[in-house]
Amino acid sequence: MRFLKNHPFAVEAYFKTSTVLTFAVPKAQLQKFIPPCLSLDTFQEQWAFLAVAMVQTENLRPKGLPKFLGRDFFLIGYRIFVRFTTNQGKRLRGLYIIKSETNSKLMEFAGNIFTHYNYSTTDISQSRESSFRTIQSSQSDFELKINYSDQDISIPENSPFSEWKDARRFAGPLPFTFTYNDIDQSVLIIEGVRQNWKPKPIEVGHYSFGFLDELNLQELQLASAFEIENIPYQWKKGKLEIWTG
Repeated sequence: MRFLKNHPFAVEAYFKTSTVLTFAVPKAQLQKFIPPCLSLDTFQEQWAFLAVAMVQTENLRPKGLPKFLGRDFFLIGYRIFVRFTTNQGKRLRGLYIIKSETNSKLMEFAGNIFTHYNYSTTDISQSRESSFRTIQSSQSDFELKINYSDQDISIPENSPFSEWKDARRFAGPLPFTFTYNDIDQSVLIIEGVRQNWKPKPIEVGHYSFGFLDELNLQELQLASAFEIENIPYQWKKGKLEIWTG
């Protein structure tokens, strides 16, 4: 039944909100976390990137089913920005997922049947007070505070980016997500489809992520933070390719 985990059907959802914090790390620090078929997607040949994506989805369901059969979930993904070269020589930009969480046991159950993302269930709480929004989890030991204002947002201090134009290239989601099976050296390629994806910079007042601390990465820097609202999204059926090295 392993084939069921290879995204055997297309999925669609509505992103009520998608909040992405991208962290820059010296590329040597992230190399050990990706399989040999992938290469790091870098900036200035020095920095590699790890993102924390927090997405409130609505009506998530197999493509073609009516909306009332969909379910609403909060999803958290820790992803590394990577590249993959197909056997036809096409170079794809995408993401490699190293941890996935959700606030729903149903999503954990279904996600672990139909994907390789190894979902776990955690507590998620969200609050909005004046111009501040907080997302936190006691079980997963993280907290994010966002400050919304009408002022121009500055790129985070110590970010390798000097312009938002460069930062948006690493805002996610990228067109593809990759999973590698080292037993048969197969690469599963999942393509995402979206429209009107225009991420807006946000000001991060405070953040802490226990999982990032566990990775023990040196020189980890917040590179950018973006948010987008109210976007239809689809994932195509997965495609397998044997990596020939």
